[in-house]
Parts: sequence; C-alpha cells; structure tokens
Amino acid sequence: MHFFLRFVLRVAITIAMMALGGRAGAAASTDPSGTWLVEDGRARIRLERCGPSRDRICGFIVWMKEPADKRGEPYRDKENPDPDKRARALLGHQLIMGLQATPEGRFAGDIYNAEDGKSYSVSLWRESADRLKLKGCLIKFLCQTQTWQQTLDVQAGQLVGLTGDLNGPRADKEWAAVPALKPMQAKAK
Repeated sequence: MHFFLRFVLRVAITIAMMALGGRAGAAASTDPSGTWLVEDGRARIRLERCGPSRDRICGFIVWMKEPADKRGEPYRDKENPDPDKRARALLGHQLIMGLQATPEGRFAGDIYNAEDGKSYSVSLWRESADRLKLKGCLIKFLCQTQTWQQTLDVQAGQLVGLTGDLNGPRADKEWAAVPALKPMQAKAK
C-alpha cells in the first residue's frame, strides 16, 4: 500500500508540474519583448518590460532606414506638443508608453506618432513566435492593424545598448525610473 501511495503522489506531482509548466510556457510566448521590423520596413522597434513592477511594455525606435534628412541632420520630434521634446532625435525615442496586459493576452495602451505629435490607442499581441500584430485606433471604430516581423540580426546604425545607456534608446522620464532598492539593515551583534 505504501508503494502505491508514493506512486500516486509522484503521478499527481508530475501532472501538476506539467500543467504549471504548460501555463508558464504559454505566458512566456505571449510576451512581445524583442526587436520588431515594422510593416513598411522603415524602422525597428524594441519592446521591453518597463514600469516599477516590470509588468508593462514600452517600445523604442532602435533603427531607422533613413535616420537623417537631406542635410545629414537627424530627424527630430518637431511635432511633439511638449516643447522640451521637440529637439530630441527620433532614433532612440520612446513611442510605446507602458502598455498593460489585458485578460485576452494582449497589451493595450498608447502609442505616440511623431509624424503628427499625437498619441493613439493601441493594442498588440503575438500572432506567432516571430510575428506581432499591432492595432492602432484613432477612435473606437477607425482602426488599422499592422504585422511586425521579429528580427534577430543587427543593422548598421541600430541602437543595441540598454535603455538609458550611451548606445541605447532613451525612456521618457515617467518610464525611466527604476524601482529603488530596499536598504539592507545591518544585523546587530
């Protein structure tokens, strides 16, 4: 009887681990983190976890097919409603602002369009392991969907550094803060 009980317990633990492992694998496959080539091929966007709990998704332009104008000057965020941001280069700036996970396995929030200086509602989700769908809406019924392709190579001029580093994108100030480390208390002797 003791052998039978151990056998049943092992089977139950194996089934539970497989079930939990399957869920963890499914959750990880929905994570959109990575570098994505936009549908028209003009830019690559790096999506990464952000926010104090690292439970949101932020996105940054890390490569542009044409990062500079005819004079060789980098394209700037000249349409931004915030005058302090109008001089920043488009390459490296944040355009996806802290998307939150939805019950449907998508991420939803706002995307900034530097061409008109406005923000729009957006949701994104993995269509497959290497394809991402992004649906942006002007108003609830006026929407457009794009398919982005995941990229694993690095193009000339692509920012590869960590966010906030010299050769990396720059987060907007509300997303740049990293949670403070808790001070360690010294043990009394």
